[in-house]
Amino acid sequence: MTRTVRGASVLITGAAGGMGRMYAERAVAEHAASVTLWDRDAAALARAVDELGTISRGRTRIQSFVVDVGDLGAIAKTAQRVRREVGNPDVLINNAGIVRGNRYFWNTDNGDDTRATMQVNALAPMYIAREFLPGMISNAYRAARIVNVASAAGTLANPRMAVYAASKAALIGWSDSLRLELEQSDHGNVKVTTVTPSYISTGMFAGVRGPVLAPVLDPEYVVDRVWKAMLDGRPLLELPRSVRLSRALRGLLPTRVFDRIVGDGFGVYRSMERFTGRR
Repeated sequence: MTRTVRGASVLITGAAGGMGRMYAERAVAEHAASVTLWDRDAAALARAVDELGTISRGRTRIQSFVVDVGDLGAIAKTAQRVRREVGNPDVLINNAGIVRGNRYFWNTDNGDDTRATMQVNALAPMYIAREFLPGMISNAYRAARIVNVASAAGTLANPRMAVYAASKAALIGWSDSLRLELEQSDHGNVKVTTVTPSYISTGMFAGVRGPVLAPVLDPEYVVDRVWKAMLDGRPLLELPRSVRLSRALRGLLPTRVFDRIVGDGFGVYRSMERFTGRR
């Protein structure tokens, strides 16, 4: 892929606001042929389409679909509409995600939050990629990209977010395995980038305290780094660099020593105590 997405078809989930909207703005600024927005918030989606259309001035086709990716049955139906009305995307950004509460696992509800978190964060990206991968693979002479936005929580256990951490760990394992499968099967035109950021100041993690060496990240900075990594076909993007350090220490230190030094000493294990999230 060139240094921009000019002429490409881009699909973004969770695109009505936050970082999803920023990815869409970036695609429009680079004159993508089409930008397709998926979100469950119909009103916010309509506003995003209008505003992006103003920015585009007709250079980029803006298309939107109201869909809750947590409804796995709706994914195939919506994907079929995308292929029919827009065409298969060249770039897929699995950005949608949720986090619920800051309680200990046994204090959570009767399973509704657990199910929703796993469906949106882990299963939905798999289902969506499965819909569009055949089209990406079949066009072997055209570069394609898949970006899976996971989390540093998927690489490091953390109290008060057990299910969220599990969902992102599942996403990381699948995403990097998919990358290897594509390479092994000689489908090198499709490259997968897995992103594992620490906390980002989008409102999703309102109230959290950034651990030592891992301040809460600015969303514009993250979008810029993700975009460059996607274009380069970089396999893994860890933000900030201390995420890589924590992962290395987790493998080197005995568990209890790691708990004391990194978990408690750096404040990782208490970072969610004041979490409120979006109202």
